[in-house]
Amino acid sequence: MKYMPMIRSFKLDKTDWRILHELQQDGRITNVALAEKVGISPPPCLRRVRTLEEQGIISGYRAILDAEKLGFELTMFAMVGLHSQAEHDLVAFEEQVRQWPIVRECYMLSGEVDFILKCVASDLHTAQEFVIRDLTKAPNVDSVKTTLTLRVSKYEPGVPLTREGPVTT
Repeated sequence: MKYMPMIRSFKLDKTDWRILHELQQDGRITNVALAEKVGISPPPCLRRVRTLEEQGIISGYRAILDAEKLGFELTMFAMVGLHSQAEHDLVAFEEQVRQWPIVRECYMLSGEVDFILKCVASDLHTAQEFVIRDLTKAPNVDSVKTTLTLRVSKYEPGVPLTREGPVTT
């Protein structure tokens, strides 16, 4: 899959920003409650939400699960360097990463490493097995450095929004 920049076909107004802010805070809010919070009636609110979904600005809804309570006690970051950064090699690595359930997030980087992977595992043994058995043996992988998290100091999914639009510092 090639990277395609998103071309916004319409400009977001104050009401759209308010809708996005409220939905990011609570994705399960009812349309009636959402409409009330943003100051419009339910039918146009629903139309706006559907338009935001169709435009890909709202890309989905999901529950945020507590990993530790579900037995996933280890979060590890793996910094991966590749032998080749040719586009087909980058794409092949990204396709491989999508096959590993332990990898929850993957970002291509500039600088000293090519990718950083966020991995979630039930225990240290499982994480080590993944690194030894899968990651270091994957085609084109040159180096792997891992680090384990000790605690989460901040977890804020989404993007920095206010009711009026993007946060500007």
